Amino acid sequence: MTNLSVNLNKVALLRNQRDIGYPDLLEHADIILKAGAQGLTVHPRPDERHIRKSDVPAISETIEKWNEKNAARVEFNIEGYPSDDFLELVTRYPCDQVTLVPDAPDQRTSDHGWDIAAQKDFLIDVITRLHAHERRVSLFIDPNPRLPELAATVTADRVELYTGPYAFAWEADDFGVILHDYVETAQECAKLGIDVNAGHDL
Repeated sequence: MTNLSVNLNKVALLRNQRDIGYPDLLEHADIILKAGAQGLTVHPRPDERHIRKSDVPAISETIEKWNEKNAARVEFNIEGYPSDDFLELVTRYPCDQVTLVPDAPDQRTSDHGWDIAAQKDFLIDVITRLHAHERRVSLFIDPNPRLPELAATVTADRVELYTGPYAFAWEADDFGVILHDYVETAQECAKLGIDVNAGHDL
């Protein structure tokens, strides 16, 4: 079954253009959940150009209240680079999943996955810390069939396939080749028992 988690970043980006609190983030979160989404996603960046760290506790509480009142449970996914302040945030406030992305602090948007082999020790340390707080961990990766096995070695629970190449190539002559990479990567994950998310440029 495919589940949809809606990213609130763009709503927050519009809100941040003026100091009037509009559009209201929690109001739109409620609209999204009532429409049937299975989760909400946020990416609090260091410059807070869209989601702010101060938004996280309110969104977390909104989801908790929603789950108390409704039979269909929804999830809260927080993504970002695992700096100390980010890890403090995602372990302090309730969330279901933490998606680790390899973004530099000044990066405009996520445009590549982890080099897991080069960052193996770092990722093991971070994921161990998150597992100790009972957080499911997803790694942002490129569509490469060799990467799921590496994700397993650092004990990631899931991967998120970066869909930028898919979005840009769907009308291209080599679309079939690009799609094949996604399919093979997902198949390798299935063999290893790693769940698959996909997103960012869908």
